[in-house]
Amino acid sequence: MTNNYVLRRLRYTFNYNDSKMIELFAVGDLAVTKEEVVLWLKKDDDPDYLRCTDQQFAHFLNGLIIEKRGAKDNEKPVAEYALNNNIILRKLKIAFDLKNDDLLELLKNANFILGKAELSAFFRNSEHRHYRECQDQVLRNVLQGLQMRETNTSTAEQQSQYQAIEAKKANKTAAARKEKTKQERTKQGGHSNPFVNKPATEKVFYKNPNKTDSKSVPEENKSRAKISLNKDKKHNDIEKKPTVNKQPISQAPPKHISKEETPAPSTNGGFSWGKPSKD
Repeated sequence: MTNNYVLRRLRYTFNYNDSKMIELFAVGDLAVTKEEVVLWLKKDDDPDYLRCTDQQFAHFLNGLIIEKRGAKDNEKPVAEYALNNNIILRKLKIAFDLKNDDLLELLKNANFILGKAELSAFFRNSEHRHYRECQDQVLRNVLQGLQMRETNTSTAEQQSQYQAIEAKKANKTAAARKEKTKQERTKQGGHSNPFVNKPATEKVFYKNPNKTDSKSVPEENKSRAKISLNKDKKHNDIEKKPTVNKQPISQAPPKHISKEETPAPSTNGGFSWGKPSKD
């Protein structure tokens, strides 16, 4: 949103003439000419359009504050070099003595709903964590609410009618473009409906350019042994290791023990003692 747009809205909302506009600039400590005011009030697409800088517009807003509320301790406020929507909204709030509830009411009359927390975030310090930038649509609807309150008229209905006409034109253009594309595809033999089954085409198989013909391979290479990676299978092509016949190991015959040599059982602490020999 440009400074010229806000300047035009304020001028037509309060019905200020060129002399009054020059006076407000002068109250804000800036001398301007009538030619400059006329060029600032022209629309953006006009070839004679002249941009109103941030500092020039800040002088106008300061003059509007002094005109509506009076000077503070006979001191004129300093015009900012750079403006944003938050600063402009704060200056309008001071100039017209608007509370937060008044701003919410203006936005409600313009069919724009905003919460109290969102509105208070616009007036916080820019370094505060809850600070939010004021968007163009918020400032535009505040100006719309001011116009409705001051003149009991609104351009919202005219704007909605204009938007409806433009949307209808855009839909008509899109439908014509879609129909033209459909006809072009039909002429080229294509299918306008993507869900129609397309005719089957011949499949293309990949051919290895480095593959050699089996006829050109010599007979020696054809009969070469093949080794399988499967461990369970055994092939005759692989040489087997010679097996060694293992003879069974002979075992010593069992030793026969006589009854005399057999130790008698004893309960002496789990030890067995043989009978004493007779000399």
